[in-house]
Amino acid sequence: MLQRSDSIAPQRVRYQGLKDTSTLRRDVRYGRMEQVRVRAGSVISLTTTDGGCDVWIAARTDTARTFDTSAFEGVTTAGDALPTTGYDARPLHAMAQGRDSTLDAARGLHIFGPEDAPGETHIGKVTQDADLICILPAQDGFIETGAGGSVTLTIQPPAGNGFDLALPDPLGHVVDEWRVSRGTAHAYTLKKGQFVQIIDVEGQQCSDFMAMRADALDSGLERYIDSTVSRTMARGAYPTPGLHDKFFDQDMVPLLALRQDTVGRHDTFALACTARGYEERGFPGHINCSDNISGAFAPYGIGNRRAWPAINFFFNSWIDWQGHHIEADEAWSRPGDHVTMQALTDLVCVSTACPDDVDPINGWNPTDVHVRIYDENSRIQHAVAWRANPEDAAQMTAHSAFHPRISKLTSSYQVARQLWMPTQYDATGAIAEYWACKNAATLQDMSGLRKFDIIGPDAEELLQICLTRNAAKLSQHRGFYALVCDARGSVLDDGTLFRLEDTAFRWCCGSDNSGLHLREQAAAHGLNVRVLSYGDKIQNLALQGPKSRDILRKIVFTQPSRPSLDNLKWFGFTIARLHDRDGPMFMLCRTGFTGELGYEIFCDSADAVTIWDALMEAGAPDGLVPMGGNALEMLRIEAGLMISGAEFGPEADAFESGLGFAVDLKKENFIGRTALERNNTAPRRKLVGLHMAGNEVPVHGDGIFVGREQVGTITSACHSPALGHAICMARVAVENAAPGTELEVGKLDGHMKRLGATLVDLPFLDPKREKARA
Repeated sequence: MLQRSDSIAPQRVRYQGLKDTSTLRRDVRYGRMEQVRVRAGSVISLTTTDGGCDVWIAARTDTARTFDTSAFEGVTTAGDALPTTGYDARPLHAMAQGRDSTLDAARGLHIFGPEDAPGETHIGKVTQDADLICILPAQDGFIETGAGGSVTLTIQPPAGNGFDLALPDPLGHVVDEWRVSRGTAHAYTLKKGQFVQIIDVEGQQCSDFMAMRADALDSGLERYIDSTVSRTMARGAYPTPGLHDKFFDQDMVPLLALRQDTVGRHDTFALACTARGYEERGFPGHINCSDNISGAFAPYGIGNRRAWPAINFFFNSWIDWQGHHIEADEAWSRPGDHVTMQALTDLVCVSTACPDDVDPINGWNPTDVHVRIYDENSRIQHAVAWRANPEDAAQMTAHSAFHPRISKLTSSYQVARQLWMPTQYDATGAIAEYWACKNAATLQDMSGLRKFDIIGPDAEELLQICLTRNAAKLSQHRGFYALVCDARGSVLDDGTLFRLEDTAFRWCCGSDNSGLHLREQAAAHGLNVRVLSYGDKIQNLALQGPKSRDILRKIVFTQPSRPSLDNLKWFGFTIARLHDRDGPMFMLCRTGFTGELGYEIFCDSADAVTIWDALMEAGAPDGLVPMGGNALEMLRIEAGLMISGAEFGPEADAFESGLGFAVDLKKENFIGRTALERNNTAPRRKLVGLHMAGNEVPVHGDGIFVGREQVGTITSACHSPALGHAICMARVAVENAAPGTELEVGKLDGHMKRLGATLVDLPFLDPKREKARA
């Protein structure tokens, strides 16, 4: 009989980043400073993710005037002066002034430097309660020479303090706070304008919430959150921070606005757990949230209910699209995860710590919930949490460095990883922005792109292993579009590679996984190279349209040793300055994602507003307008440009994704080459275009049919203003991929309604890319 060897047996269950309650993690990025409160006896660990960057730490105890090294166990030196530039030092200046000191007097430890390799670790201990800071200052001239880096800060508190450490830092002035013990409920009042924060203390703990209008209660009426009304108004399963952020009552009166949500997985369909529900599962007398809510609400004159409707925060539920059943599993919330809402009227509220221990919703182990109330003057921004990888520390969505200008022009944003990105501008709208890009010029914030510098003697060798094109052929001041593939030939990421110097490259791409993959391959092959991430230190703009070059001629200065603006060809770049040799530096690239003549500008976040202002002023006579993501989506589909999650991903290889032009099979070897070469000899599917017969726009995932048989799938679609009808990109079987083939897109159940379409080659417009090359 065959037996599985214990040495190769897989783990029964493996959690990533979900269950660890013993440590607190902060990811400190290039050009940033992080501050965290630590307790005496805490062990701190710093690990370089990228290597090759300066890292400083210091601490300020409760009695000290400034930051120094006295709280670090075993450190007998005074330390060195902390850097005051290369990051936003204003919070530290304010803290120093608050204790009648200056940042110049602060001292710290220089833990890592440019010579340190990825993965190196420093471990220390703090002997007193203190505010700990970790600084990664940016070096001068990094736009030109290459730089970057990041470090992971991990804090292990003394025994018995882990869960309290996981509580997030207060978001404002705390009026009151308390712990809701497992299996209980707590009722409380909220005044108009106040904020309530509901925190999962240990992770994977659900919390039912309900709010009653106080003025209705005074009139003898019960008006409370109505899930159906709230879902309808939010156009989703539950409100989310942003435009559709409100919970409503039965009279469609808004009660609360959801400001922050670090989980994004809740339930508004099921009741709070009930005695009957437990009885029917064989657990009579089980404590339940509905009875707890009734008991907590009773002192406010609110009627008893056997079953309470509720907003079940952190409850991981979904509806099976075939059987229409409500399904549930373990909660996604981690220790310290929270939701924060602002009261829009006076309310009486209740929060529970769900006692369910008979199914997985609380991770089989009910725990506590923590509640904080903040005053109405607290400035709590709309935000959700984002992680590049499950084990990473959460990043709350923020605005790019261009926000001081963009915020005056629009209130329409959508989440793009860790940033809020504008979808369109109030004065124009997406259609006008689209035509401006076709006929004049547009300026778009593209700061969500990832930027990595690959630096070192083996930089080119690493890129030859990981990219589908030949980096050895790339000259300085030149770039090309390339792919990162896995061994199956599927596209992990795409981007543009630029050669800064002989041993320095800049990879501008769509995913943080690029950096992770490059680092893994560098380590696996023993290469002497650094893969340095920039975080949000480099911001970027896309100036696109036929007038873009004319606009740049008014403001761009280049040194004689760098290519001039007019000599830049498609995918070339130069290092430029604004106006003259003393202006802010930026990297100017002849690239874009619109199919039009265009340029991209990569700059230090500290110079972002200055560069935005100069471009808008120079472009005003030429009709320059800011552009959002909605117009870009129309332009990129017309141009036949592919994106992750639509045209490419794990379900298709590079050729099936329409990206064969970026695969150089003449190159001797790269990851995925064997699979791609094999698949290219006998392709199964092809990415094509569809001209729809009408204006109805299909959606991603719609099936494409010949008669009863499905032969393909829609990947992207929009209405084309230039063509006057709907267009789609789609992946279809090669047997049905000839131009002129008539196909149908299935709607409803795929068969009851069909939309006529004619297959065409991509791109839809400008097939020779003559405008982009102009």
